[in-house]
Amino acid sequence: MRWIIGERDADAEARLRKELGVPSLVAAVLVQRGYREPEEADRFLNPSLSHLHDPRELPDYAAARDAILGARERKERIYVHGDYDVDGVTSSAIFGRFLKAAGCDVHVHVPHRMKEGYGIHLNAVKEAQELGTNLFLTCDCGGTAHVQVDAAREAGMTVVVTDHHTLDEALPNAHAVVNPHRDDSRYPFDELSGAGVAFKLCEGLCRELELPVGKFYDHYLDLAALGTIADVMPLTGENRIIAKFGLKALAQTRKAGLQALMEVAGVDPSKGVTAYHVGFLLGPRLNAAGRIDDAALASRLLLTKDMEEARALATEIDAINLDRRMRQEMIVQQAVTMVESSGAAEQNVIMVASEEWHSGIVGIVAGKLVERFNRPAFVMTVNTKTGMCKGSGRSIKTFDLASTIRAFPDLVSGGGHAAAAGCAFPYDRLEDVRKAFHDFASNVLTPEDLEPTMAIDLEVDSAEVTSAAADALDLLAPFGCGNPKPNFLVRGMRVTQLKPTKNPQHVKVTFRTPQAGNFPAIAFGMGDRFGASGVDVVTDVVFQPEINEWQGHRSLQLKVSDYALSEPAVL
Repeated sequence: MRWIIGERDADAEARLRKELGVPSLVAAVLVQRGYREPEEADRFLNPSLSHLHDPRELPDYAAARDAILGARERKERIYVHGDYDVDGVTSSAIFGRFLKAAGCDVHVHVPHRMKEGYGIHLNAVKEAQELGTNLFLTCDCGGTAHVQVDAAREAGMTVVVTDHHTLDEALPNAHAVVNPHRDDSRYPFDELSGAGVAFKLCEGLCRELELPVGKFYDHYLDLAALGTIADVMPLTGENRIIAKFGLKALAQTRKAGLQALMEVAGVDPSKGVTAYHVGFLLGPRLNAAGRIDDAALASRLLLTKDMEEARALATEIDAINLDRRMRQEMIVQQAVTMVESSGAAEQNVIMVASEEWHSGIVGIVAGKLVERFNRPAFVMTVNTKTGMCKGSGRSIKTFDLASTIRAFPDLVSGGGHAAAAGCAFPYDRLEDVRKAFHDFASNVLTPEDLEPTMAIDLEVDSAEVTSAAADALDLLAPFGCGNPKPNFLVRGMRVTQLKPTKNPQHVKVTFRTPQAGNFPAIAFGMGDRFGASGVDVVTDVVFQPEINEWQGHRSLQLKVSDYALSEPAVL
């Protein structure tokens, strides 16, 4: 594992400590992450809803506003078309709830992954027409749906597309395309989630209707944060504001579906809701419905106002998630075996395929392959009836999947983001796609890009690692993509004690330095490594400082990320 260690700037850190009154570790992380000036660092540490950008700067905002408010005025039906992931169901729930509350006639639809696939199916256009729809409103999809948008227009519907995915050179022929990724966009922040785009558009409508914006925030920030965090959007800029205030709103939510979801996930909102809860407990459950069953379950959960119905839906979704986890473990094992036995681990881009794998799970499996082999990976399902390969990819930081797919329009179809994308192609072209992606990556990636690495924010002195500093680091939360929990390195820490846990893979460690004394630590998955190196050895330790709470007592604990011997063991 190669460590990549950030550099310190003593002058910039001192300036932040003086102006903001923050501990040295907080100042150092802020500087290392680009917040060098006191004003911008303070804005990061203390986000405000007043810092949200003006929705009117979104591309095609005025056209979308006029279409939606016109439909409201004329009492015309609005067909909201979302997507089957968390971002898709939360964005459609924002539109569905807000527009209905504003007096619109709304029908919400999210696609069935197996029956309709990603994006807008022509059957949905047909359903919208049969329902007497006048306005076809998309969220988290539609940015490349040229055929479907044309079909909806031909059926007499006005089409407003809201999306956040990367776009083709030509936009669909919609009345409005609200997407901050547009080349002509003047919006200051282009990393909104689909839920973020829906939230911002509805915020603008709220202002147009002269409704209380504070109440709008109270009612919809929870859904916007859920979609933003679960879709792994960078928690910087406007997303940080949405996430920080949205998590507070989620802890206080009165939505029956969110309350029931937290109950089955074991999240106690009275103790606060964190990005971890969303990313690893709430989000996966909502996603599971769309992955292996019907996303309409998740959509109904977020729209219902009936607590009894909410609890029944949450229980059903929880069971689906358990099934998803079992299937996922099996597919991961099969995919890893396939990669290792076929030599795919030596390719610049891993691509494995099977007709036995569930299409709703392959994206998660691709992420697991990236973690294990440290290179971009696509995991494909094979439909023997249609002869098509269809699947999902996940990537490393230095390789853009969406650009790769766009580079071969005659070979593959698909799209997405730099780090996560989907594609499809005929199964008999599998080897051609493998070679094309491998060759494309060879011109982009360096050997260093394919080495396992660990990002370390800073090397620090052990005396800087205190309980007060660990508490202060929470000022940087919420943590996630684009704003990970900081990793620190302290050199010369002697291992004085190893204490096994119930699981032998995890071990409690006590480190000691001459400057600061003892440091209790926990090392997950490193039981064998520490057992082999033993005690009374001096180590360089990468860790995250945490506060351990037990029976009302709070104490500093290091969560070990990695370590290396800094000198030979004392014999």
